[in-house]
Amino acid sequence: MPREYLSKYGVQVALVGVAAVWGTTFVMVSDAIARYPMYGFLAWRFAVATVAFVVFFPRVLKRLDAVNVRTGVIAGLVLTAGYIFQTWGLDGATRTTPARAAFITGLYVVITPLLQAVVLRRMPKKATLLGAAIALGGLWLLSGIGRADGGWILGDTLIVVCALAYSVHMIVLGSTGEKHDVMALTLVQLATVTVVCTAISLIKEHPALPTDGRVIVAILVCGVLASALAFVIQTWAQSKLPPSRVALILVMEPAFGGLFGWSVAGVWPLREVLGAAAMLGGMIVSEVVAAMAPKAEQVSFEPAVEGMPAPIAGVRDGFDAPVSHTSE
Repeated sequence: MPREYLSKYGVQVALVGVAAVWGTTFVMVSDAIARYPMYGFLAWRFAVATVAFVVFFPRVLKRLDAVNVRTGVIAGLVLTAGYIFQTWGLDGATRTTPARAAFITGLYVVITPLLQAVVLRRMPKKATLLGAAIALGGLWLLSGIGRADGGWILGDTLIVVCALAYSVHMIVLGSTGEKHDVMALTLVQLATVTVVCTAISLIKEHPALPTDGRVIVAILVCGVLASALAFVIQTWAQSKLPPSRVALILVMEPAFGGLFGWSVAGVWPLREVLGAAAMLGGMIVSEVVAAMAPKAEQVSFEPAVEGMPAPIAGVRDGFDAPVSHTSE
């Protein structure tokens, strides 16, 4: 009986575990960068992720070629911008809370099809617009705009920029085709973030080696569990489940981020919780609509290096149709 349940529900449970780990990273990163320089933390985080990825997929080094390196560097630079703005939003005197960061970051799932519609000059489905409207209504509640004491801060704006960067990142990856290797692309992206953040840290911060136990744990969890191992589980799950189901399970990430963030803070502001719930609903609607699209529409779920897969429609002539990279 246990084996039967493990065979039937093991993949789903593993994906829920991935979403939970991703959710916890918002709290861990916020704590770590309060103890260690921001760019230094990102450099160590992605250096560990790069090494762990090679350990999990040693043959990936043989798949590196000019095509994958070129596209991977472009995608990696956009990804770097996303992580810098996200981490910056959690850092300093104007930082937002981990709970708010989790839900605002998750908006890229809604933004991606809208941004791609602009790029493709193709109107999105009415239900996609409905999901976006629900998510934006939730963002208004979450923001606290209209309250006597305000509510929206610079950190929130930085996270919005992060979400926009993640959307561009999804579209860049969605323009790849069969000539690209997903594992090679992922390795190059991880390495690109490492190199850029290391360079900025050495120039700007001159950090010492991390010795704080909580910083080291955050680096290991983010690098090994949230990036490399999460990719392994996504790849395994994609061989067992339809991509749409994987995406719908992983959309739980912001919910876990909010749960852990509010629990650690010991504060559950009603308006913020209601806004977050509406945003999550909008994300789910967007994912469900994409999951129900006919195969002829060439909709795939493009995975982030660390985060929910975003729906990507067929791209303009001149690019290959997107492939479901998690299935390889």
